[in-house]
Amino acid sequence: MRALIWLVEGTWEGCVDGALPLLPAEAEITLLHVTPADVSEAARGAMAGLLGRGRGPRDPGERIAALAGESAAELLEAGAARLGRPASLVRRRGRVEREVVEAAAGADLLVAARDGDRARLGPRSLGPATRFVVDHAPCQVLLVWPDAVPDVRSMPSGPPPPPARPGHPARPPHER
Repeated sequence: MRALIWLVEGTWEGCVDGALPLLPAEAEITLLHVTPADVSEAARGAMAGLLGRGRGPRDPGERIAALAGESAAELLEAGAARLGRPASLVRRRGRVEREVVEAAAGADLLVAARDGDRARLGPRSLGPATRFVVDHAPCQVLLVWPDAVPDVRSMPSGPPPPPARPGHPARPPHER
């Protein structure tokens, strides 16, 4: 089994803790961190817009990219230490959701954490990137709660069911 554990700041511990008891001892584990490319590019663009091209202090995009790389390396090392098993460490940079889906292409299992509203059950418990990954993953996905699982009473009530159409029973499909 090849397992890919997607590590993100704020939820990575839950991913490692959720995956560890479920992975067989012989599993090939890869820890993945993706640094969004748009942060350093935005800083670079802001500096160019404010001070003009080629003038002023060094490009802040380079410094931000270097700091992001250091942070990613530290997070991956912390993930490997928490895992306590051999694992490959992979750093990528780009559009996060697409990089994760591409990295999962060779995996049997992708482990990801809920990163939206973690106080309630429901679709808002997934942020946009995680929703994209869950919808497009080319492998099985284990979706974990990084913290305590919310009580079932936190589930949104949702809209009322649609009205019955003429000639169709009003009962829901599970009661037919």
